[in-house]
Amino acid sequence: MTPPPAGHGGGDAGLLGPGWAGSAAASATGDTAFLRALLDAEAALARAQAALGLVPDEAAAAVTEAADPARFDVAALAERARAGGNPVIPLVADLTEAAGAEYGPYVHRGATSQDIMDTATMLVAARTLDLIRADLGRTEQALARTAAEHRDTPMPGRTLTQHAVPTTFGLKAAGWRSLDLDARDRVSGVRASLPVQLGGAAGTLAAFGAYGAAHAEELPPKYARELALAAPLLPWHTLRTPIADLAGCLAFTAGALGKVAVDVLTLSRTEIGELSEGGGGGSSAMPHKANPVRSTLVAAAARRAPQLAAVLYGSLAAEDERPAGAWHAEWEPLRDLLRAVGGAARDTAELTEGLRVHPDAMRRNLDLTRGLILSERLAAELAPALGRDRAKELLTELARRTHTERRTLPELLAQEPEVKDIDLGDPTDPARYTGSAGVLTDRALERR
Repeated sequence: MTPPPAGHGGGDAGLLGPGWAGSAAASATGDTAFLRALLDAEAALARAQAALGLVPDEAAAAVTEAADPARFDVAALAERARAGGNPVIPLVADLTEAAGAEYGPYVHRGATSQDIMDTATMLVAARTLDLIRADLGRTEQALARTAAEHRDTPMPGRTLTQHAVPTTFGLKAAGWRSLDLDARDRVSGVRASLPVQLGGAAGTLAAFGAYGAAHAEELPPKYARELALAAPLLPWHTLRTPIADLAGCLAFTAGALGKVAVDVLTLSRTEIGELSEGGGGGSSAMPHKANPVRSTLVAAAARRAPQLAAVLYGSLAAEDERPAGAWHAEWEPLRDLLRAVGGAARDTAELTEGLRVHPDAMRRNLDLTRGLILSERLAAELAPALGRDRAKELLTELARRTHTERRTLPELLAQEPEVKDIDLGDPTDPARYTGSAGVLTDRALERR
């Protein structure tokens, strides 16, 4: 096949990113979305200055009208950005021309490139976080239904990969939901705090004063209102708290969703079979496969997110009033992080809405250890009569014999003279040893 000519088809469609390809987050973070945000930031700056009488209202209207993404060539802007190290410089030139000779001089008046780039980044983040929050809401609702339905469905609890004591699937699903709500709260908090950036060349707002602003410090709040973002206490060109907050919020969200994914991956193994995805993916070689694709993609995002966040945390050490490299290093990993988490939120919503639960397999697996899953309960029952040490010694010996003799723990207990007069109730029913799982599930579901 003949390769495409250079420069053709070079857009990032997500060929190697199936976790975010086709998602709303992909559209919200694409080059066109960033271009829109950059133009929105420039137009809002003109309007904010007009509100303070620094530029004519007609100029603000003209700049806003000119700030139409369809009028600009994204690819050309990207190539020209190399000259100055950021896309704002060529964009300002093009927007100035588009606004016309009379009003072009009011474009970008008093601002610096980082003001616009940071503000646009906050806009893209805000728009993407809104999408993520909506998908977290879908997941919460699906898990609430699942937890309530399976409040008392017993299953093996597993610690360090081995059966521990019985639990319920309702409690597990309620735990997933709790993490999802923790992520939602963090996303909501960070979304509400995302600020505009406005400081001028070195964070002093001096140029706005030079253009006639008697109280230049009044401009950032006006700017923030134009964009529905927060007003910062100070210009944050090298005070990167907003970026660090985004990094932490997104990395946590990826991990919270990853917990759901890795549990589903484990419990949907062929030899476990307690869960399955509503629509498994196929295999290129094995027709029988129904792979847990949604869970796989979410787990992949959870593994990538901490490293992407680490780059953003590393950029906190930003020298002077504008750093050389630290600021620039943020752009791509932040977009990748927004995309990864946006895709994971979508996939987790689809996963939980279509999740299939198999109580029969859970019950079957409870019996795999021939009653050993109840050894903790039996130790507590035997301790008053035999003493704690003897009870543990006896049950350890019987546990060994269940493996060597292929017999159940209740069968072996029934032959022990030491316990024949002790009422152990029904030592074969794991469903009667789930502790406060039901109450804990109810408590968790009270959280809204």
